[in-house]
Amino acid sequence: MTAADSARRWLILADDLTGAADCAIAFGRRGLDAAVTWGEAAGIADRDLAVLAYDADSRGLSGDAAAARHAALLARWFAPDRVLFKKIDSTLRGQPAAETAATLAVLAARTGSAFGICAPAFPATGRTTLEGRVRVDGRPLEAAEVWRRDHTYASADLRAILAGAGIRSETVSLATVRGTGRGGDLATDLVADLAAELARIAATGPAVAVCDAETEADLDRIAAAGLSLAPAPFFIGSAGLAHALAALPTAPAMQPPSHAPSRFGSLIVVGSLAAASRAAARRLAGRDGVTHLPVDPGTLLVDGPARAAFAGRVAAILEAGGDALVEITTAGEPDMALGPRLARGLAEALDPVACRIGAVAATGGETAAALLARFGVDGIRLVDEIEPGVSLGLTLGRLAVPVATKAGAFGDADSLIRIRERLRAARLEGRFS
Repeated sequence: MTAADSARRWLILADDLTGAADCAIAFGRRGLDAAVTWGEAAGIADRDLAVLAYDADSRGLSGDAAAARHAALLARWFAPDRVLFKKIDSTLRGQPAAETAATLAVLAARTGSAFGICAPAFPATGRTTLEGRVRVDGRPLEAAEVWRRDHTYASADLRAILAGAGIRSETVSLATVRGTGRGGDLATDLVADLAAELARIAATGPAVAVCDAETEADLDRIAAAGLSLAPAPFFIGSAGLAHALAALPTAPAMQPPSHAPSRFGSLIVVGSLAAASRAAARRLAGRDGVTHLPVDPGTLLVDGPARAAFAGRVAAILEAGGDALVEITTAGEPDMALGPRLARGLAEALDPVACRIGAVAATGGETAAALLARFGVDGIRLVDEIEPGVSLGLTLGRLAVPVATKAGAFGDADSLIRIRERLRAARLEGRFS
């Protein structure tokens, strides 16, 4: 590892806030100065961050619009001294193919060639890749709840998905990743062999290598082999690959930030429709010190007395030091098109409450981004990972409080209980332990 390697800097470009955070925290929990931001990011641009994660907020866009936004953001944020991590959803929601095509085009225009290493597996949450196809808990992604509720492509075949966006790709099989059948078994030799295979694919022109992975050890080999290449490739994946990359030797650790202790309670918002988040809300609602506040779409979509009364109840709970669990309710089959409007309506309703928040947690990237932006937050300095897919940090901007973000489909029934406990300790003690 050279001196240049130890000072490696990263740009993470994601399609939603929780994804940006759960990748950046892989580096932040190892002591690197890592932050996630969005919008104009005026308060972030001047910070010399080792890891900058940007929420492109492109998951709900069309393929063409998502590609154009990524191209514009790369023009603004990508620098030659940064390694690019293109974060995609581990279950392929949004427009990962169009965004990857835009990334290849931008990098090829700058350097004459471009090569991406795609490994979307996140074994800690049951997401794996086999024969170039995404699987959830050992079953095809197409059979999972998240696919039935929200998907863009006809199948979870990564090569077919990329080909649909005009991207040439090759699959790197699990046997190749693991060096199965090789004579020796030294880890360094296995990484060298994998690197040679990746280099072969890269040498044929702009392309993406789709890597199978079922375990964290598989991702570790992919990360090590990819970072050994010159010129550096860009990486396409979820937090599983980000953790593998962050685990490699890097710069000295930074001290975690401190903040003023607060007597106000925590605001915990469940905006995701995922079953995991709804189950966690039901479990947390039964805890002492937690007041459950279900709110229906009609209340949030109309700026009237009902919305003001709802905000008043939240403010009173937080002022008394209690924790407010706000859950957006739905009746029957949810209207997915209402998601952005509900997130904005909730953010507008709770804006007057911001000064009484001691800490905040949100499930679902769209909900988290809308809330924090409305509260005058333009970034999050990431500190730790409470559990896979759940990032802990300190808000930057007008509000400086502990914050936790969670992808809606991640976690189990006790995830919100664990999040609440970490937030309570951080806000009362004024530090992250």
